[in-house]
Amino acid sequence: MSGTSAAGGDPVGVIGLGAMGRGMAASLRRAGYRVHACDVRREAAEAFAKDGGVACATPAEIAAACEVAVSVVVNAEQTESVLFGEGGAAAALKPGSLFVMCSTVDPNWSIALEARLAALGVLYLDAPISGGAAKAAAGEMTMMTAGRPEAYAKAGGVLDAMAARVYRLGDRAGAGSKVKIVNQLLAGVHIAAAAEAMALGIREGVDPEALYDVITHSAGSSWMFENRMAHVLAGDYTPLSAVDIFVKDLGLVLDTARATKFPLPLSATAHQMFMQASTAGHGREDDSAVIKIFPGIELPAGRGGLAP
Repeated sequence: MSGTSAAGGDPVGVIGLGAMGRGMAASLRRAGYRVHACDVRREAAEAFAKDGGVACATPAEIAAACEVAVSVVVNAEQTESVLFGEGGAAAALKPGSLFVMCSTVDPNWSIALEARLAALGVLYLDAPISGGAAKAAAGEMTMMTAGRPEAYAKAGGVLDAMAARVYRLGDRAGAGSKVKIVNQLLAGVHIAAAAEAMALGIREGVDPEALYDVITHSAGSSWMFENRMAHVLAGDYTPLSAVDIFVKDLGLVLDTARATKFPLPLSATAHQMFMQASTAGHGREDDSAVIKIFPGIELPAGRGGLAP
């Protein structure tokens, strides 16, 4: 991260104050920006205002106040609403202003959005994010970006204020979303594989904490095993990233590959696992709850409890 500070408290808007957006808004404020924020939950924006931000009621209100607006919502549908729905930002964005799109979406949709905003005179960055809530709060996440040179110029230090690594992957929208799709393929497959491995160990009578310790210090480990199986050991399925997120994201992975008839057998299996967990009622739980699809898996008392 460059540590670039805002000159004179330049205004920047953040639309969406969920686990990632809240941390990104806080990082921008620490960097010296005057951060305007809104969320469908009015209380989230008001809480941010108490910490020194500016609460806005709608994306349009943010667009009227800021020449750079960062959208951190769940998917393309919500981004459409942010821009073109009631109180949307598109009509209020000034010509030459910048819209930064941080959701995981179909790359072709992102390419089309760049053209739609260009027709309004608005610059666009295709800028999906990764790293989780903790890294977003610390300004240490990764951004996978693509866009026109003038869009980067308009962003100034905004991207570096939010992320430790800002990858510039192309001079048109699409490349950022394509790389994020590949990342989500790996993330989803790794979580599913970690859950399967932990479930097998438990079924075979291995002490789950010993198994976790051994695997996290062995070649079979992954970042997802270390991070998500800790949730399983704690029996804490409070959603940081939910099962339904991977139903969506692995669906996007498969849709992208299907367009060119490219086979993704591991992705397809992982997607089915998350679909099964969602159908069983675990869609809004943490994505580690995919382990609950395995029958008869239970942790000893005080160590969670995995029985579906």
